[in-house]
Amino acid sequence: MIKAGILSLTLLLSLAFTSPAYAGSDLETGADIGVSLLPITALGATLYLNDEEGSWQLAKGFATNLAITEVLKQSVKRERPNKVDHKSFPSGHTSVSFQAATFIYQRYGWKPAIPAYLTASFVGYSRIKTDWHYGTDVLAGAIIGSLTSLYFTDPWNDSVQFMPIVDAGTYGIALNGTW
Repeated sequence: MIKAGILSLTLLLSLAFTSPAYAGSDLETGADIGVSLLPITALGATLYLNDEEGSWQLAKGFATNLAITEVLKQSVKRERPNKVDHKSFPSGHTSVSFQAATFIYQRYGWKPAIPAYLTASFVGYSRIKTDWHYGTDVLAGAIIGSLTSLYFTDPWNDSVQFMPIVDAGTYGIALNGTW
């Protein structure tokens, strides 16, 4: 349980030190709440279920997602539609939201993931609508966040599992299941 406490603190501190949000409208404020609520909910689920393995998987996916997103922001230097800075690509809000939503889906199934994906989609929509990102920024963020969770997360219940496939020019998704 000590590991879970350390993970909780690490995740919450990571959220606190991610790129600041400049909420100027209710839409932006809602997205800022969503981007914080999703990883906290995912972590809360692992703690509630005493799922220490899930906590580690969430932390690894979260850290990898943040690293990839930040390296791309610093490398690409795409100007935002609102001209505030050159950190538009990819959308960090969207990558964090989809990383958490995909963790919930991959670890605990599609039923608890429905509200998580709706929230993540709202976050992505808000980033475009409020001129913080272009559609391609949001799409890239959603892909990066989803892939980091798919890579690091094993199902809590092994009845159904989706895994990305990348092999010698072949790309797809594999579905394993027991019925």
